[in-house]
Amino acid sequence: MKFIITIFQDEDGMFIAECPSIPGCVSQGQTEEEAEQNIKEAIQECLQVRAEKGMPLTVRTREVEVPV
Repeated sequence: MKFIITIFQDEDGMFIAECPSIPGCVSQGQTEEEAEQNIKEAIQECLQVRAEKGMPLTVRTREVEVPV
């Protein structure tokens, strides 16, 4: 499966990675590459837990336009 992830750097310099289509699926790393690898592992674990609990594996995400 393919997932969209977001990566940003926090105020402490850590890179935070999130998977918006899996609520609560977050990881981190000292570099962007480490954060990306860690979120891949987190996604696998989150999917396994959601499957075991009979939950939908993902939620729907949408793109909306907001005037700024």
